[in-house]
Amino acid sequence: MRRVLVDTGPLVAIMSRADQHHKTCVEVLHELTGPLFSCWPVITEAAWLLRGRTGAVRQLLDGISTGFLELLTIQSAQAAGIAKVMEKYRNIRPQLADAALVYLAERDGFDTIFTLDRRDFSVYHAGRKGALDIIP
Repeated sequence: MRRVLVDTGPLVAIMSRADQHHKTCVEVLHELTGPLFSCWPVITEAAWLLRGRTGAVRQLLDGISTGFLELLTIQSAQAAGIAKVMEKYRNIRPQLADAALVYLAERDGFDTIFTLDRRDFSVYHAGRKGALDIIP
């Protein structure tokens, strides 16, 4: 089973039928096995983007409760590692959510990310593994 990190864009697209990427992201979701993995910075960013859609934030949180989405923990001491990622890629001005995902990919050995942000994630590297495989 391939473990996949998920970024904000696909979560928003899955939760919003009006999103231009909804159909594609739902199709990809059906091809994946097991839960998607993410972190609180991504959930916070997605909740902000979904705030105007009735029930979407609740649906997102229910996805965590039901196991659709598993959140990886980030301890206080690991903030420095995320800050190093942000510094390393300062020229493309990474968002906190992106830096946290890159940090988690390296820390936990992920090599695949479900994201709509190909521009930035094609630049980010997860330690010795190099560039992450991007889906879709």
